[in-house]
Amino acid sequence: MSLLDAIFKRRSIRHYRSEPVRRKVMKNILEAGRLAPSANNAQPWHFIVVTDPELKHALSQGRWNWFVEDSAFTVVGCGDKCDSWSTIDTTIALQNMVIAAESQGVGSCWVGDFNEEEVKNLLGIPDNLKVVCLVTFGYPDETPRHRTKKSLEEIVHYNKF
Repeated sequence: MSLLDAIFKRRSIRHYRSEPVRRKVMKNILEAGRLAPSANNAQPWHFIVVTDPELKHALSQGRWNWFVEDSAFTVVGCGDKCDSWSTIDTTIALQNMVIAAESQGVGSCWVGDFNEEEVKNLLGIPDNLKVVCLVTFGYPDETPRHRTKKSLEEIVHYNKF
């Protein structure tokens, strides 16, 4: 699959097959995150790969994140609180992971509904880090329809708004 095909084809997956993601595929996904660009090459991120069923169950308790429990694994992206670019850098790394996953037939979904303190306590995340986002990964058990997107003319402005 070409890079553009992966970007254009990607959809949020909330229903996953029960099979684990192959170790090499997971490593490629994580490596894509590791190699992401970072301001001043600071790499102010840490990623927790959650595969334990009990931990995934605990992370799935929010109103909109029930699907965490069914994922093959969930990556919890954390950024250094002292680095002003850490949220952006961590998000870029996670997006690299999402595209790398799609290119290998692995679905994903961003999880924004979580209680940061609960996640930190559950996973033993130190105080100097903030939880930026969770992303679920697994082999899709659904094919979501294409969602209507705004046209370029509606959202792109050249030189001035």
